[in-house]
Order: sequence, then structure tokens, then C-alpha cells
Amino acid sequence: MGKFYPEKLFVQFRNGMTTMKPVIPRRYTLTHSDDTGDLFLTIGNEFAWDKVNTKMRDEVLGEWITNGECFYFYLYLYLYIEQGEYNQNASAKRNEIFRRELPLALTAIRYGDRSLFDQYPKLDRANIIVNFLSTYPQFARQENWGSFSSYSNH
Repeated sequence: MGKFYPEKLFVQFRNGMTTMKPVIPRRYTLTHSDDTGDLFLTIGNEFAWDKVNTKMRDEVLGEWITNGECFYFYLYLYLYIEQGEYNQNASAKRNEIFRRELPLALTAIRYGDRSLFDQYPKLDRANIIVNFLSTYPQFARQENWGSFSSYSNH
């Protein structure tokens, strides 16, 4: 992937989702083409499983979550390292690639849904909680990656 180019991002809204609402439920499915470098962001009330390459599993999935009481927002991301189909070396490489490319993915999500962020500026300060999904304990982690204000140029 590399550097973010807005003209290489293609955004699709599904299931009644608009540029402004709703925030909850709002789910992101970010995929890409290795051949063209294009990024594809689907925004809907469910993940766009039909866009996921089931052989590669290199998508970034995200969803807005609230704590319910004070209405703090969190963006939970899910990165599929493996579930037993790769050996430890391959899993380590996948983990490395996800970590390297995650700032680009966050920038693409922020840019692709920028109207929502303009409407609700506090989303830029929401904690981004990244879930690395793996059967290997050293890769299966949940980490706080800060907020969108750390990754985007807006």
C-alpha cells in the first residue's frame, strides 16, 4: 500500500448508511488491490463480507462502539493474522505488514468518512482499539493505537 492517495480510494455506502448517520451501528470494511494500489472502503451497518478475499484475509474491519453511559466513542479494529492456517513465520510476517500499513488504513477510513468526522469532531479524539486475531499468543493482542488525530492530515 504505502502512501495515501485520495484518488485511489473508492467509498461505498450500504444499507441506508449515509455520509452523516448513523454513527452506531457503523462498520467499515477496507480492502485493497495489490495490482493497482486501489483502496476500497465499504461503510454499512454490517461488515461487507462479500468484499473480503477469503484466501488472503488482509482486510481491515472496524466498528464504532460506545461505553453506553457517557457516550464515549471507540473505534474497534479487527485484523486477521491467522486462525491456525499459517505457521509462526508466516504469521509474524502478516503481523508485521498489518502494523506497517495500519496508519495508511486509518488515514483511508478517516478520509473516506470525513463528512461524519466533520459532523462529529469528537470522533477524531476517540481511542482506536486494535484487535490482532491470532492463535499465536505473541500476535494475539489488543492495543490502543491512539486517535485519528494522530494519523490523518485533515
